[in-house]
Amino acid sequence: MKLVTWNINGIRTFKSGIKKALDSLDADIICRSYRDLLDERTAIVDGYNSYFSYSRGRSGYSGVATYCRDNATPSAAEEGLTGLLTNHEGAVGCYGDHRDFSSEELQLLDNEGRAVITQHKIMCQDTEQTVTVINVYCPRADPDKPERKQFKLQFYKLLQCRAEALLKGGSHVIILGDVNTSHQQIDHCDPRDMEDFAENPGRKWLNSFLYSSAQEEEEEEHLKESETTNCVQMGKFIDIFRYFHPTRTNAFTCWSTLTGARQTNYGTRIDYIFADHRLAQEQFSGADIMPEVEGSDHCPVWAHLKCSLLPCSKPPPLCTRYLPEFAGKQQKLSRFLVKVDQKSKEALPGSQEEEEKRENMNPFCGDSKKRSSASESTAPKGKKSKTTNTSSKPRGNLLSFFKPKLTDVKPCENTPGLDPFISSHSKPKASATSELRSGMGGTTEHTELVVDAPSQLCTSSAAGETGSAVKAKQPASRLTEGQSDVKKGASSVFWKSVLHGPPPAPCCKVHREPCVLRTVKKDGPNMGKQFFVCGRPQGHASNPEARCNFFMWVDKGK
Repeated sequence: MKLVTWNINGIRTFKSGIKKALDSLDADIICRSYRDLLDERTAIVDGYNSYFSYSRGRSGYSGVATYCRDNATPSAAEEGLTGLLTNHEGAVGCYGDHRDFSSEELQLLDNEGRAVITQHKIMCQDTEQTVTVINVYCPRADPDKPERKQFKLQFYKLLQCRAEALLKGGSHVIILGDVNTSHQQIDHCDPRDMEDFAENPGRKWLNSFLYSSAQEEEEEEHLKESETTNCVQMGKFIDIFRYFHPTRTNAFTCWSTLTGARQTNYGTRIDYIFADHRLAQEQFSGADIMPEVEGSDHCPVWAHLKCSLLPCSKPPPLCTRYLPEFAGKQQKLSRFLVKVDQKSKEALPGSQEEEEKRENMNPFCGDSKKRSSASESTAPKGKKSKTTNTSSKPRGNLLSFFKPKLTDVKPCENTPGLDPFISSHSKPKASATSELRSGMGGTTEHTELVVDAPSQLCTSSAAGETGSAVKAKQPASRLTEGQSDVKKGASSVFWKSVLHGPPPAPCCKVHREPCVLRTVKKDGPNMGKQFFVCGRPQGHASNPEARCNFFMWVDKGK
């Protein structure tokens, strides 16, 4: 029996097809975290039966999928950890004590689609046993959102409650997926603040959740004490990778794609396979990571067991092939026309911001006034309606958005040295205005003539003082060569002042290589500001091939 867990960016990431990707992993049970939508091509894969969970409130935000080969078809399957999402036969059961959780909290913890549970029959030493596989995608604790830290810890607590209840119910338990916490310093590329490293709440939970060999003596002592004594919580699960590789360094499963950290192996190990200590010691024969497999910012993690699988003859009801949209059965029209009561809509995850909640509940809530006014003034499609111009003012042209309002421009003898954008605040003369219109050919559709209007105004005014008149609709081809040069020069100066490109990149001090331009996206006083950093991938400070500490703000004046 072989298990694989892999966090991928999207279930449809693989251009060569999902089946080819699953076959390449050569596993009986493949558990994936994903952030994408589900279609038939990825839900129904020949040779596999699949089980999905997805976010109830935010499409493409989170989710997990378990693919089982047909020779590993589970006997039971369900979505979530609480049992609230299970309304069918073939559920796994054993939910544990939820007295420490409110009913609203339980609903929110399962609403993000972060767990799928499958239960399998296995043959261990000529004895049929049960193993329950919990595929999880644990929440990330956003430093800028304190409520997410609490949400993550509550999810850990619920996961442990369910896993231990299954153990108590007589089943072996395997937990695998993205746990989003590096356990020890050896699991982190740069564990800063060594003293405070172990104080992280997620690491404290892992310490209490995982079993260690030092606990065996403690367990024997506690067995001698009274059964009512429960002062110490003993970990019941083993980190399978560390069980086989207790001292391996630089064994990471996740790297930042923004900094190219995978090239320098500057990452963390946050993807795990956990198993109850008895199953780990008796049945697991090997485990490792697969950093050579690309396609995501995470890499797969696998584990082998000596026991063999006993497939069920029929998949449980949660299997995606039974979903109405994939079952091939004709659906009733009423299924698509049911009126939705806004008050009875399912609660959205509490981890989302208020803006996201409103957007998910009513996508047009934020700009309802704008949309309603627009709909009132817009005629229905297919019908002609008369439109009246409510304003007598002519429409502006592109130039009016970038330059000061044109006023009286006095002619000068040295036209090439004249700045066409210097103007006074006096009212423009009628002759200058009419000459400007005549120079534009009476239209605003020709962008080149509109943009170059200032230079034409200057030359037309100069001609007016000598008594020569400019004919209306003068062809552009009659412009003299000198006037054309002035026009092009003024136009070039204008557009360069408006559409200036990025500043030239400096070279870093260590590698003497061009830097890359970045923009601050984090909320704060520097949000939106640009800066230059070394163009090499991020890495440890001791690695000469990694990014140096060069940093320079971009001067907006340049």
